Amino acid sequence: MTELNIEATGETVGEAKWVALRELEKLSPGLDKAAVRFQVVSEGERGLLGVGYSPARVIATLDPSAATEQPGAARPAGESEAAGRLRDLLEIVTVEIGARCRIDITENAETITAQCSASDLGLLIGKHGQMIDAVQYLANAIVFRGSDERKAIVVDAAGYRNRRRATLEALAVRSAERVLSTSETLSLEPMTPIERKVVHERLKEFGGVETRSEGTEPNRHIVISLDQDRSASA
Repeated sequence: MTELNIEATGETVGEAKWVALRELEKLSPGLDKAAVRFQVVSEGERGLLGVGYSPARVIATLDPSAATEQPGAARPAGESEAAGRLRDLLEIVTVEIGARCRIDITENAETITAQCSASDLGLLIGKHGQMIDAVQYLANAIVFRGSDERKAIVVDAAGYRNRRRATLEALAVRSAERVLSTSETLSLEPMTPIERKVVHERLKEFGGVETRSEGTEPNRHIVISLDQDRSASA
């Protein structure tokens, strides 16, 4: 049998690889993803204000003699199609960035959560969580594409999100207390949109202060100040 070749495009190389993998699975159900080779034809161009955009393009090649997954590598029993797509996407992304890991997926009525486990997941998490947030954003953008179903997707690594949330909430409280004691406006360090949301939510019910986001990505940050009612009575 001859090799199977699929050419696919996407907004990013990772998305193009995911599309190609899905097409290969249609031609060879139960394929061994480790037997797929990818050639990046073009990394794509975003263009300025949408002008000059060109998609990323890859060629995926599968040797039919290695097209069947090894026993135990199949999708876990009871895993939904959406969870399977998320698993496939994360397998491609983690291999490409050099962060091979175990992927455990849980699902409820509202959320699909992927927990990645390995001895070192620094590459997957990235500085201030920028890489894992980008992966989560990508997953939310494409896993349910073309489907009427919609759930929130959370991508975590070794419990990073709970640890980071606790750190951010503690920072938010300390900063709010400082603003209350000094009556001075305080600007926090730049954060990702997900991290800014944690701070905004934590201080939403914290009396006497208000928060707002200022600046542009990647330097967008939170500003904490006395709320208007408190400032007026001071």
